[in-house]
Amino acid sequence: MTVVFFLPRARREQNDAADFYERARPGLGREFLDDVQRAIDHLARMPEGGSRVHGRTRRLPLSRFPFWLLYRAYAERIVIAAVAYQRRRPGYWGS
Repeated sequence: MTVVFFLPRARREQNDAADFYERARPGLGREFLDDVQRAIDHLARMPEGGSRVHGRTRRLPLSRFPFWLLYRAYAERIVIAAVAYQRRRPGYWGS
C-alpha cells in the first residue's frame, strides 16, 4: 500500500486554500479538500501519473481548482511537497 505524506508547508498551503475558499462561500472549502483527496487517491493508484517537473518532482492538477499537487514518488510512499496555486512562481516549493 502506498502511503501519502504531506510536508508541513504543503499541509499549510492546503489548509490556507481551504480556508480561503470557505470564506468565499460556505462549503467550498470542503469541496476543495475533496478535490485534493481525489487527486491523492489517483496518485496512490498511479504514482507516476503526474507530469515530471524536475528530477523526481512531479505535478498533478486538481480537477476543479487551479492548484497543482507537487510530489515525489518513491517505492512505497508519496511525499506531497506543495499544494501550489497554478499562477504562483514556478519552483518556489524547491526553495
